[in-house]
Amino acid sequence: MKRKILNRIANGHPWIYANEVEKADGVVKPGDVVEVLTSEKKFLGKGYANPKSQIFIRLLTRDRKINDLFFLNRIRQCWNYRRKLGYTENCRLVFGEADSLPQLIIDKFNDYFVVQTLAFGIDVWKPAIVAALNQQFNPKGIFERNDVPVRELEGLPLQKGFLSDPFDTKILIRENGLKFQVDIESGQKTGYFLDQQYNRKTIQHIVKGAEVLGVFMYTGSFEIHAAHYGAKNVLGLDISESAVQQAIRNAELNGVENICQFQTVNAFDVLNKWSKEEKQFDVVMLDPPAFTKSRETIQKAIAGYKEINLRGMKLLKPGGFLVTSSCTNLISPELFLQVISMAAKDAKRKIRQVTFQTQSPDHPVIPGIEATQYLKFLIVEVQ
Repeated sequence: MKRKILNRIANGHPWIYANEVEKADGVVKPGDVVEVLTSEKKFLGKGYANPKSQIFIRLLTRDRKINDLFFLNRIRQCWNYRRKLGYTENCRLVFGEADSLPQLIIDKFNDYFVVQTLAFGIDVWKPAIVAALNQQFNPKGIFERNDVPVRELEGLPLQKGFLSDPFDTKILIRENGLKFQVDIESGQKTGYFLDQQYNRKTIQHIVKGAEVLGVFMYTGSFEIHAAHYGAKNVLGLDISESAVQQAIRNAELNGVENICQFQTVNAFDVLNKWSKEEKQFDVVMLDPPAFTKSRETIQKAIAGYKEINLRGMKLLKPGGFLVTSSCTNLISPELFLQVISMAAKDAKRKIRQVTFQTQSPDHPVIPGIEATQYLKFLIVEVQ
């Protein structure tokens, strides 16, 4: 390592960039496990390397041994942590850097697991990870969702499929007393957004007797929670017809199909039209996808978040509630609040904050590692 960046690594950050390495002994191939030394040749940690990636090394441990048992023990630690927080059925079992397993994602849906290995070094250990899951949980099935473009930056193919005997990939889960069908093969990401589990509970009082609009609803989890918590009627919008069809099935599973209505539309177009028509709701919920994945397009993302929240505010009756989220770590919590304030100013509406929180605790946040704090969830009253 070069001397000047030692503090950041010594303080726990697991990423080492190529320009931070003074020299490498021998030829380093993608996926190789390497030892990292200070400029004084003092042992700093061990991790996997990929000279094809901007992030040259991702540290796994400050000890010296990495083998199959290492991954079994680390996954056991992850599960013990979640159980202490009260998780029993569904959770993000492994959250990458936050669990000291960089670029490994494992979601647990009852007795089924979805695995993503998003860097070359962790992909090499996929057999050990599968073996660890089998030993610890004896699962009914394991599925790989490595159809993620970020893998291409590591020189990895995009792929998905069974890492166990085949099984029905449409799985029924329970969340907050409700039932949801999760399509782990064809749904977005791993099939379901577990990170909003706690946030969905927070709407229970503001939706009672309310006319509710949900935008970017995906498979209707927020909308079905709203109906369950006593909403008068709920309208959900999404651009994906398959998501809408799954939302309809989820509403039927929970006996709220007469309260919920879902439409396949372009949200930006519809909100713009409805705001001109002065259509109004008691609660508007916005859960858009990440509008950017790179710093180069962050201004475009800010404009998108501002526009969608401005439209949402204009559709609210005075005293109504805006429920809004951002899921990109490139938009900081401070910046997100600024964007909401700018939207309120342009909409000529006055707001006051009800709650502002991050993702559910099975997605832990590590201070100093930006990528672990990505979700912003905000409820404001709009006058």
